[in-house]
Amino acid sequence: MSNDDFFDFGFTITDAAELSVLEEKERQIQSASAGAGETQERLERLYKAIQPLLNNLKANPEKDYIFWPERMPKIESFEAHLANIYYGK
Repeated sequence: MSNDDFFDFGFTITDAAELSVLEEKERQIQSASAGAGETQERLERLYKAIQPLLNNLKANPEKDYIFWPERMPKIESFEAHLANIYYGK
């Protein structure tokens, strides 16, 4: 039998219960995929937020001290920035 002799039209027979289960699984997959995409985006934002700090800290390894005027407001601002990313804001 050649491929021209048989064509199944691409469907199968199912009942309402099977269809309901399949639809629910599809909704769960879509929800999980959306959540995974959001999590990945937040991880990328966290990485991009932290990387400049690390680059600045290692910029001059031969120096023993870091000069960081007005450190507390800048740290608190960065903490707030990280919290916003973490909580999805």
